[in-house]
Amino acid sequence: MSFEQTIPDDAEAILSPAGGGRPPLPVRDPRTGRIDAVIHPSSSENLAGLALTLRQNQVEWAARGFAGRLETLDRFAAELAARRDALTAALERDTGRRRIAGIEADVLGGMIAGVRAAAASFGQADWSQGRSVPHIRHRPQWVPYSLVGVISPWNFPFLLSMIDALPALAAGCAVMVKPSEVTPRFVAPVMQAIAATPGLSDVFAFVVGDGATGQAVVDLADCICFTGSVATGRKVAVQAAGRLIPAFLELGGKDPLVVLAGADLEAATDAAIRGCVLSTGQACQSIERIYVDRALHDAFLARLVQKAEAVRLNGPDIATGDIGPVIFEKQAVILQAQIDDARDRGARILTGGRIETIDGGLYLRPTVIADATHDMLAMRDETFGPLLPVMAFDAEDEAVRLANDSDYGLSGAVFGPDLDAAARVGERLDCGAVSLNDAALTTLFHEAGKQSFKASGLGPSRMGADGLARFLRRKALIANTARPLPLQAFSEDA
Repeated sequence: MSFEQTIPDDAEAILSPAGGGRPPLPVRDPRTGRIDAVIHPSSSENLAGLALTLRQNQVEWAARGFAGRLETLDRFAAELAARRDALTAALERDTGRRRIAGIEADVLGGMIAGVRAAAASFGQADWSQGRSVPHIRHRPQWVPYSLVGVISPWNFPFLLSMIDALPALAAGCAVMVKPSEVTPRFVAPVMQAIAATPGLSDVFAFVVGDGATGQAVVDLADCICFTGSVATGRKVAVQAAGRLIPAFLELGGKDPLVVLAGADLEAATDAAIRGCVLSTGQACQSIERIYVDRALHDAFLARLVQKAEAVRLNGPDIATGDIGPVIFEKQAVILQAQIDDARDRGARILTGGRIETIDGGLYLRPTVIADATHDMLAMRDETFGPLLPVMAFDAEDEAVRLANDSDYGLSGAVFGPDLDAAARVGERLDCGAVSLNDAALTTLFHEAGKQSFKASGLGPSRMGADGLARFLRRKALIANTARPLPLQAFSEDA
């Protein structure tokens, strides 16, 4: 695996609306391994100018109210729908996936519906009478941040840009998005849809670039949303703290699946495969550790191996198969290192186990790892790939202890003989969301608010009403309906 990247003369140019100013960056096609596009990042001066323009325009945008802003976002969704073929084609090239690219391109309507429902809680409020001082009344005012910065990752480039940008726009903020330099092709059709939506380009912009561009966005914004690795998230948090601005961080995961005695073997193995292998495991809420009651362990492992071996690569033909390429070349190195480390520490690699190159793309078949232990990288570090390490336990308390023995706390899953048994264990897991008798349900169901525990993140939920509320600061208007108290009311001899 080589990281030498020479930009060919015919590479597609991906431009920032703020204008180029720094050396170009190469973009690799995950299915071919070839550099076929190039980013022209903006200079710091151009980014600052764009931020100033967005701020100035935000005042009028906020004044439109929820109804006016949502009407504009509906128009934006329609403009994107008219460009769906271009958007899905760009996402396909970015990620090497076809069907999921189409699913990702269609998320905006559901997002807008969720934001519209949440907005009902933030309209003009009535005056409330004080309890301790009845002649004083108060009501809240919801004030949006002027400029929100969004730094999004490479695994679901459109979805994870919009999951923060859309509610921020609906709240009345201007938004500047810096997508990953690994998957920037989708930006072009999105920018076309923004430009075609009256008034939206005044407050909504994408800027392409690398980490330096992301740092510039953090320095320019009033509030920052970051989705990505824990290591980079810590840097974003420190930079934001230095400016005393909020940082909403959605970071890595090491999600456990606990399979209790009496669980449905077919259902549990189906969920384990889907929860780990979907999107080639390149999702923060993928299942990355599996703990199985010893009485069920051998049968579970045997069935898991059968199902893992039945998973088909979709290379070289993107229109067939179940599992796509590893999007980011450096991630393939991490995956192979975790597999090799597990083998060296005594694990058995029952399926998969090596990175394959097909027409220049990097692929990994679902890799079932038996006899896993917590001293292995595959059980401790985030994997972001289709590794299924399995470990036996003897009692529920042990299963809970093992599942909670992690620096991460994004989500998890429990299979039990019934819902009550699964919930009993799920309530003890130290993470933000638990799928019961299924796995990775947060990819399918977005209505339940949740927060990230431990090193998996910081800030309110991106789901539910909190997903909108985090972009609105609550201001109190406090009114005295009687005469103001004179100073003498507080005199020592009063």
